[in-house]
Amino acid sequence: MEETSFKELEALIRLMDEPDQEVYAQISTKIFSYGLDAIPVLESNWEKSFDDLIQKRSLDLIHDIQFQNTYVELNNWAHFQFTDLLKGYILISKYNYPDMNVSKIEKKVNSIIQDVWLEINNDLTGLEKVKVINHIFFDVNKFRGNKKNFYSPDNFFINNVLDTKLGNPLSLGLLYLIVCQSLKIPIYGINLPNHFILAYLDSASIHKNEELQDSDVLFYLNPFNRGAVFTKNEIDLYLKQLKLVPNESFYNPANHMVIMHRLLKDLIFSYNKIGYKDKVAELKKLLQTIS
Repeated sequence: MEETSFKELEALIRLMDEPDQEVYAQISTKIFSYGLDAIPVLESNWEKSFDDLIQKRSLDLIHDIQFQNTYVELNNWAHFQFTDLLKGYILISKYNYPDMNVSKIEKKVNSIIQDVWLEINNDLTGLEKVKVINHIFFDVNKFRGNKKNFYSPDNFFINNVLDTKLGNPLSLGLLYLIVCQSLKIPIYGINLPNHFILAYLDSASIHKNEELQDSDVLFYLNPFNRGAVFTKNEIDLYLKQLKLVPNESFYNPANHMVIMHRLLKDLIFSYNKIGYKDKVAELKKLLQTIS
């Protein structure tokens, strides 16, 4: 930031105790226009001040700027970078953890990818490859389903999943999917109601210029149950238990946009369940970027 702009920003921040709400609205709008450059100055102002009003206003502005940045980045991802599933997942996780160390996340994910790559080869069958992946994912790295706090929002964010090794079907499935697709292993996500599963596809079908269908699926996997393999019949029984009419989308591979849409919808449900209305409203705004 240029010195002149920096001095102007500092001057504006010194006015954050302005009692007139209309005047302060103009001040905050101007500070907001500085974007991410304003955050270090606001953080310093928050740390030095003992005034409750200034501290609250500083934190609110920091949050608003970070949220706007996440909104813009997610919108750009949806339009130009949607093939990068890891990036999309990180961006949604940054909603709740805007200061997360992205390099650290990528390093941990790449370490899992490397572990799988060292153990796998093209001569293995699909089932044999999945057995290797499951061993690395669930035995070596100790990932498992969080059955005690299944609906907790913490289960959704990639940094939490990597740190605690706990997740829900969607977060574990997403991480599993990212690892496999990085290694060109033909595993895709299935947007099943109240669940998220994976499908191993016939590699030959992926190269045809047609939309992927359930007939291309060799078998399905349950990431919440240590990658257990099952068939279409189990999905039929599951839908019957839920009294749902079968739909193609319950069997067919979902694209990245559909998966990110599911992630945001499930997060909205989770936060709504515990009464976090502000977060629900913000996540609905993020949902608009990929709808």
